[in-house]
Amino acid sequence: MKKSKKKVYVGLSADILHKGHINILKTANTYGDVYVGLLTDQAISSYKNIPYLDFEKRKIVIENIKYVKKVIPQKTLDYVENLNVIKPDYVVHGDDWKKGVQKKTRERVIKTLKKWSGKLIEPKYTKNISSTLIKKEMNNIIALPENRVSRLKRLMNSKDIVRILESHNSLTGLIIEKIDLIKNKKKLEFDGMWSSSLTDSATKGLPDNSSLSFSARISSLNDMMDVTTKPLVFDADNGGQIEHLSFLVRSLERSGASAIIMEDKVGLKKNSLFKNQVGTKQDKPKLFAKKIKKICNSRQSQDFMVIARIESFIVGKGLKDALHRAEIYSKAGADAILIHSKEKTPTEIFSFAREFKKSKNFIPLVSVPSTYSKVYEKDLIKNGFKLVIYANQLLRSAYPAMQNTARTILKNSRAFEADKNIIPIKEIINLIKND
Repeated sequence: MKKSKKKVYVGLSADILHKGHINILKTANTYGDVYVGLLTDQAISSYKNIPYLDFEKRKIVIENIKYVKKVIPQKTLDYVENLNVIKPDYVVHGDDWKKGVQKKTRERVIKTLKKWSGKLIEPKYTKNISSTLIKKEMNNIIALPENRVSRLKRLMNSKDIVRILESHNSLTGLIIEKIDLIKNKKKLEFDGMWSSSLTDSATKGLPDNSSLSFSARISSLNDMMDVTTKPLVFDADNGGQIEHLSFLVRSLERSGASAIIMEDKVGLKKNSLFKNQVGTKQDKPKLFAKKIKKICNSRQSQDFMVIARIESFIVGKGLKDALHRAEIYSKAGADAILIHSKEKTPTEIFSFAREFKKSKNFIPLVSVPSTYSKVYEKDLIKNGFKLVIYANQLLRSAYPAMQNTARTILKNSRAFEADKNIIPIKEIINLIKND
């Protein structure tokens, strides 16, 4: 009777595959049959950006490496769940995890292997691999419009909530691209940009009443896309004439935008956050549904998302009307629903979420917490929201800062007094320089 080979487990993300990974797999193969625990998009997104290739595509690549017997999903950064199922004789990992953030993961692997006398093999980490150069090349690929379009949908499938921040020019786009922090040992960052009709108009000195043309807005959008890699969501107001939507969608996809948000109001735009909404009218649900269908039929990629913005609470029509519209818009092909509110608490949007979740036509929800800014993301998640858009905070913070600096210079007839409240020009140069 043929003796079965020993089982060897290797955990990989394989978002970037280099000779170091091949060396690990080659070593593992000398000990027995290699089972690769391939991190899912969800697992990877818990500590860094989702990979260029989705799980299924990465799985195909790894399956075709000659040293690998089988690929299985590893749903968390922790190996234990898969180890308890496979009970491998060996786990093979480079020796670079003895210190740092992976140290505790390593300890749990050793403790679990002891249950069946398994052993941890740790080859020396392969040197002379420039992760910086690899990352730069990957970013160049990710930034291509055809690759960028799909990233928002993948993020929404991978994360509890996707965090988007308003960007009104290339500089704010770079801030969103690069800023991050560590909180409770987790990396926090913004997942993408919001191209806002309000802030685009304001930076051009124009009122927020659709006076800025889509062509002018897309020109600004292209400037942002040239220096960033993250997904962009485009605020299209009510989308304009249905006959023009095809051209708008094609322009957005060519630029690499991931989604369009369209509100169900008609006529001359009045900002939804104004108290006085007298004269504001909503489109008839079935007519607005035709706009949604038009976008769905015009898009080149099924990953380009159509998000329907419901204004029922804004114009005082209430919950029943909002739910009725959500059903129609979902059936028409919308990928998500933005339920808008100008209340100071999220009570009404949460009541909408509770009721809509009961529907067979439920689709992900989007929140724009401009007026109810005290709401925590954890509470949005709990109520079924998958996307949060911080829609105007960067512009609102920039304006008073610039106004104060201008006043200080006028008051003192020189710039010295303003220096203590502004950053050195070197920091701006460092932000915009190529890595």
